[in-house]
Amino acid sequence: MTRDTVRVTVTGDTATYWGPSGQMKFITPTETQDIRAAILDRALSDAVGAGVELDVIISGDRGEHRVAVTPDGQVRQVPDPDPPTNPTPVLALPTPTFAAVPAEHVPSPPALRRRVSFVTTEPAPPRPHRGIRGLLAAAGLPVTASRQEREHWESVQAVSSHWAGCRVVAVGNGKGGAGKTMTTAMLAAVFARHGGAGVLAWDNNDTRGTLGWRTEQGAHQGTVQDLLPSADHLLAPDAGAGQIAEYVHHQRDDKYDVLRSNPHLLAVDQRIGAAEFDRLMQVAVRYYRMVIFDSGNDESADRWLRMVDHAHQLVIPTSAAPDAAESAVLLLEELQGRDAHSAKLAEEAVVIVSHPEQGAIAQIQRVVAGFRELGVRVETIPFDPALKSGPLRFAALRKDTKRAWIAAAAATTKQLD
Repeated sequence: MTRDTVRVTVTGDTATYWGPSGQMKFITPTETQDIRAAILDRALSDAVGAGVELDVIISGDRGEHRVAVTPDGQVRQVPDPDPPTNPTPVLALPTPTFAAVPAEHVPSPPALRRRVSFVTTEPAPPRPHRGIRGLLAAAGLPVTASRQEREHWESVQAVSSHWAGCRVVAVGNGKGGAGKTMTTAMLAAVFARHGGAGVLAWDNNDTRGTLGWRTEQGAHQGTVQDLLPSADHLLAPDAGAGQIAEYVHHQRDDKYDVLRSNPHLLAVDQRIGAAEFDRLMQVAVRYYRMVIFDSGNDESADRWLRMVDHAHQLVIPTSAAPDAAESAVLLLEELQGRDAHSAKLAEEAVVIVSHPEQGAIAQIQRVVAGFRELGVRVETIPFDPALKSGPLRFAALRKDTKRAWIAAAAATTKQLD
């Protein structure tokens, strides 16, 4: 197995992290982590993204420690290969002596009280903006938000989050026309609009993927086929963050980038093997905090399988059409029998059921009920003419459709922490 080395220097509650590509990062823990847990989270993300085993050398106020982190998520302690025979203290000081003080003259320490902080970093709870509650709140009355407004606020908070390391969402359904491209674009728009830049929508399709046709094109024709031979250049220690713009297409309103497949090549001319995919994934992890895959229909392709291997969350879009829904169920069954990681993705999958046209309520309800019986989370998207054809733009959606996509994106964050 290919190996690489990561060096980390811990100073108090922060750490300086030199990754496998030589890039320096500063790491700070979350409220529920200590600094070493944050370091291991970063190293695990790099090991999975690069597909290599990492030797992590951590030095700081607790001495030097070595651990090995593997691409399948395992962490093990590594003994020091050359331990000192006569270790010397890091800092030797003479032991001070003090004159004895009679016990009766030693003052008791004052009792400490826990005080309330005058500074808070928690986001303010939502205020009502709609209906009679909104009118009362505007008049200055202490009115709480409705359950629907609170749930929407919580969804917005979820999709505004950032995670340590790059997070990967795989959007898959072996049936063409099930809504993979639409779902990829809308999820990317939600995460980028609310959480900020650093989101990549990747058309991982051997055939003519439509993500590039339904999103904005930059000032060039760059595709994944152009990015692959430039991977070494983009991964060089002196590569600048802006250099990725030569290969991806920025969505000016929705704030995410698109990595296109080549619509002019036959599938036989643009297949990507497992090793090539992993190299591209290294680039994506270097430049983005989140990658959302629009997958092809060939679930046996190397690039499709490696997408699953790298994924933190599986999203399965479907319409109410029986063949699309059946294909979604078959995908869940296939992944459950593939390996432990794939089975976990299937167990924690989010199924997004979209209304392809007005009406068909009974059929939608039947599909939703069927997936809920399987134990997966289900989100529904109402019919919206802005999704049916043409450019995919979040701003063009109806208000209820926007809220539904935000809720769907929030559902995918449950397994990203």
